[in-house]
Amino acid sequence: MTSTLQSHVIAGMLANDPLLSGEVGLTTLLVVLIKVVVAFVGLLLSVILMVWFERKVIADMQNRFGPNRAGPFGLFQTIADGMKLIFKEDLMPERADPFVFKLAPFLSLVPAFLTFAIVPIAGSFNDGLDGVVTILGQQTFMQVADPQIGILLFLAMSSLAVYGIMLAGWASGSKYPLLGSVRATAQMVSYEAALGLALASVLLIAGSLSTNAIVNGQAGFRWNVWMTGLVPFVIFTIAATAELNRPPFDLVEAEQELVGGFHTEYSSFRFAMFFLAEFLNTVTMSAIIVTLFFGGPSGPTFGLTNWVGVYILPLFWFFSKLLVFLCMFVLFRATLPRFRYDQVMDLGWKLLIPASLGWFLLLVAVRVGSDQGWNLAATGLAAIAGLLAGAFLLILSIRASAAKRAAVSLPGEGT
Repeated sequence: MTSTLQSHVIAGMLANDPLLSGEVGLTTLLVVLIKVVVAFVGLLLSVILMVWFERKVIADMQNRFGPNRAGPFGLFQTIADGMKLIFKEDLMPERADPFVFKLAPFLSLVPAFLTFAIVPIAGSFNDGLDGVVTILGQQTFMQVADPQIGILLFLAMSSLAVYGIMLAGWASGSKYPLLGSVRATAQMVSYEAALGLALASVLLIAGSLSTNAIVNGQAGFRWNVWMTGLVPFVIFTIAATAELNRPPFDLVEAEQELVGGFHTEYSSFRFAMFFLAEFLNTVTMSAIIVTLFFGGPSGPTFGLTNWVGVYILPLFWFFSKLLVFLCMFVLFRATLPRFRYDQVMDLGWKLLIPASLGWFLLLVAVRVGSDQGWNLAATGLAAIAGLLAGAFLLILSIRASAAKRAAVSLPGEGT
């Protein structure tokens, strides 16, 4: 009786997955283990390919060869670099905090794995199938877990990842890493708010925090990218790039200013963990964007209900969409110059946060008007007028603040 109650409590707290809706037996645990191992190995392979792909594409854009020695087309170059880092000498500064110095790389790496656990990568969402597949005779979703608070878990993990960077800089006992970690903290606070508000627009349309339910609501090309009006997607992508510390937002490791940034004092395997975390977070964030805005693995299955329509085609759609955003992040690195720090702060606080909040309020007004039977045209026009008035007042306040700063002369200035 006690074990039955515990099983139901675990299922209710952790997941909507039909795998956990009944008794948790040996087969259930085996299915969960298979999904965990497949996700872990798949992520590691994706990082290896992503590093090779980024180096190869940027080399082609810069008229260079790129990796071409280790393995066919240089595919094994990432593995060779990883082996080299593992066998290098592990160094620790004298003034470093040993425990925190060793803990920081794990705080950067683990959240990326946990975030990918809530991403559905296959399963048919057409004809009311809800993405359910059968593994070892057990019905389940093609994701490690589908907690009822899935999106909140993503936000928690994205906030937790910055602790690895912050603690790495602080524990190094050096000024340059500390400056990099302070930059990372300020940047995360600036863009986490915009990212959360853009995400709120998706949740307003989806009506659920479950990633499986969000994907299911986008079946039939009802993608949130246009159901929310494109603006939340653009804001979310910019904020996600800043959270990843990818160019043009890579000020936490600006080599011209901070040597190597927060990981200046790291070497060997610990440095490799930060390197792995960067690319792992890129893959995971791309998967989250695909899940939230582009329907995840949902797509045409051409009436097929066998293993081709349930596994192969959804996997193809998911990885095709994922590849588009991985290419986007590579092109960002190859083409965009790094922002100045004041530009990063201005973009986050003066543009993205007001824009995401205003657009969310517009969607709320349209939704309330639709539920109450109001005239949608009049409701939309009134909401847009309110947003324009708010934008006008914000611009006036920014200009007044800039004029006031310019009017205040610094000591000794003008003498």
